[in-house]
Amino acid sequence: MADAFATLLLLIGLELVLGVDNILVISIFVARLPATRRARARLTGLGLALVARIGMLFLLLTLSSLTGPVIGHFSTRDMILIAGGLFLLWKAVHEIHHTISLKDEHPEESGHLQKSFLSVIAQIVLLDIVFSIDSVITAIGLTGEVWIIIAAVVVSFIAILAFSGPIGNFIMGHPALKILALSFLITIGITIFMEGLHKHVPKAYIYLPMGFAVCVEMLQMWYERNRKMKTQTEKP
Repeated sequence: MADAFATLLLLIGLELVLGVDNILVISIFVARLPATRRARARLTGLGLALVARIGMLFLLLTLSSLTGPVIGHFSTRDMILIAGGLFLLWKAVHEIHHTISLKDEHPEESGHLQKSFLSVIAQIVLLDIVFSIDSVITAIGLTGEVWIIIAAVVVSFIAILAFSGPIGNFIMGHPALKILALSFLITIGITIFMEGLHKHVPKAYIYLPMGFAVCVEMLQMWYERNRKMKTQTEKP
């Protein structure tokens, strides 16, 4: 029982670390919807992604072909990662273009920016599958107890659902952070693509610079806030 609990905690930690990517992607996708529909899109997308992830778990347990060669040296897993990485690259670059072109200033007033609800849901589910495929394979390698894997997925889902809204709103409210987050998504997209080509990229090479850049940006925001407050107090 103690071993099962330790494995559960390990898998929850793994899912939460990978959940950072999910939060960024969800924040970008739901920003394309009117503010009144974002919470619903976030909940629906994550709920369907949870069902899809559990379904993929049982698929992996019954089919070994997902990690076996299908075309040349590439497996179904590899092709999913390559396609997902390319899609994430395109999406991040597209969103950066929208941001720096000031096309997001009044999203509720622009019909071009209001993506369909179903389109946003579909993108959330598909990218979650891409992000989670390696974690599910790793989880199966760590334990044969399906209930442990499902419990870890459900707990991480609840945590991501709780934090994706506040974190997403904070990122969307600060254009510099939004561009920084999109730049990270480009890096993550390249990493996923490289994984599909059997080129392993240590996750520390991504998350450590990401954390450092976020800390620098937060210090910059803190400086601007203090400077603005000082200017206001010095006014006659």
